[in-house]
Amino acid sequence: MINQRLAQKQRLKILPQQIQLLNFFHLNTLELEQRIQQELEENPLLDDQKNEFEPLVEKFNKDSVQDYQDYEEYVYDDIPDYKLEYNNYLHNDKVPERPIVNKLDFRKSLKEQFKLAHDDEDEITLAEYIIDSFSESGLMEQDVEDLAEDFSFKLNKWIEPDHILKVLKKVQDLDPVGIGARNIKECLVIQLKRLNSKRPDVKMAILLLENHFTDLHNRNMDRIKNNLKIDEEELKIVLQLIATLKMKPVCEEQDGVNANQNILPDFLVTRNGECIEVQLYRNRSESLSINGAWKQMTDNTTKVTTDKMAVQYLKNKLQSAQWFIHAVQQREATMLKIMKSIVQLQFEYFTTGDINLLRPIILKNVAEMVGVDISTVSRITCNKYAETPFGLLLLKELFTEGIANENGQVISNKVIQSAIEEVIENEDKHNPYTDQQLVSILSQKGFSVARRTVAKYREQLQIPVSHVRSLWA
Repeated sequence: MINQRLAQKQRLKILPQQIQLLNFFHLNTLELEQRIQQELEENPLLDDQKNEFEPLVEKFNKDSVQDYQDYEEYVYDDIPDYKLEYNNYLHNDKVPERPIVNKLDFRKSLKEQFKLAHDDEDEITLAEYIIDSFSESGLMEQDVEDLAEDFSFKLNKWIEPDHILKVLKKVQDLDPVGIGARNIKECLVIQLKRLNSKRPDVKMAILLLENHFTDLHNRNMDRIKNNLKIDEEELKIVLQLIATLKMKPVCEEQDGVNANQNILPDFLVTRNGECIEVQLYRNRSESLSINGAWKQMTDNTTKVTTDKMAVQYLKNKLQSAQWFIHAVQQREATMLKIMKSIVQLQFEYFTTGDINLLRPIILKNVAEMVGVDISTVSRITCNKYAETPFGLLLLKELFTEGIANENGQVISNKVIQSAIEEVIENEDKHNPYTDQQLVSILSQKGFSVARRTVAKYREQLQIPVSHVRSLWA
């Protein structure tokens, strides 16, 4: 039988406007500027007062065509013959223009390779997003789960992490070899699998990295020889093969000129006496407004015309413009609140710039302080930079784990990483320290950490094991 039942259920739903607002939080300064330009082109009711004086500058530019000039006067502006003649014989004060070989962006090359190898538009879109997330060294340092979540919000539909992994494996088949690896171990294995798999040393090297990487970290050579059933000489050959591989897929080239990598900061942090002031690099909400002429036309159209489609179109554009301005205002207000809370938690660090004064904080600390969700803090701090008196700073670097030292004081893991890097930099290159020796040295400095923790931080710093470092000496 068919029955009717009345039930009361509680569900959590997120509105499309909230999803768009979360996407706004994720944008940095340059991406927001592009988003504003896109909205200005699509919505006539949105007005931007930022560029109102730019036409005047262009008008009085000497290189531009003046209103009083005819086309023939501008095009056929004769140059005296003596200037052309003497330019052929006399030296010019200007430096001669030489052709510069630009270094190709590896991300652009990867996207072109993927498009040639695959024709699925959804996979191409996802692959381009994955490629853009690679670091400058070509490694994928972001977690697959976080990448899936960010891409889902951008696309407004859920993408499973397994699907990200599937496309990532296809990207890893591209050149340069080792691209898209999630760590040094995976980068080395990908390079080995591109070699002749019939070679015994290649087979042994792959087995060593995939199954006995921990033993290699711990320098348990006897255990490796027993498990792989090889002698001392064969192990040496395998290690020498591993030493010839690249630790990073993309290495800096000496020839050519890199593209301009200037970073536009999102925050300005300045010190004024004993106080630290925080402000946005660009406050865009102040210049955005509703176009008065179009708004008046909307009001008149609503009262006079009978065309319902025209009335509805103008109303939708007006609501869209109002929401857009409100979203930019809310983004900037939230950014300032979060940044001021971070500065308050890391006040000693921002005062001096000394990494040893960096306190261990997590996203939850800032979220509770501001009164927002952790995901909001994550999006505000993702890919955002602050210009400080001691240089440009990535906000994500301020969030670190805490480890207790011998005095019971909790310190940031960045401090320990800096200490490890300093010890390895000053070590004997022909007889480098093992991870266990690094534990002893750090203990003398007052840092009580386990060997596996030292190995973890060394990997994050992309420093190879001691045996490989000795082969590179």
